[in-house]
Amino acid sequence: MRLLKIVVVLVILILAGLAGYAYFGDMTSDPREMRTPVQLDLGAPVPAQPAATAPEAPSPTTQPAPAAGATGAAQDDLD
Repeated sequence: MRLLKIVVVLVILILAGLAGYAYFGDMTSDPREMRTPVQLDLGAPVPAQPAATAPEAPSPTTQPAPAAGATGAAQDDLD
């Protein structure tokens, strides 16, 4: 029973210490500039013709919105 009390007290102290470190600890990182060269041309063969694109689907025809005064609704009417 005494060992269980010691373990419980240690767990509580560890959790309190972890919470204190998270709250008061300095966890900011120092900003550093990093430059990495990037090679874009990896020597891949250039395709002879560009890939064929699928024809675009026709856009559906839409009706124009009715005029604001034609509905007879008040300006603040949300229904």
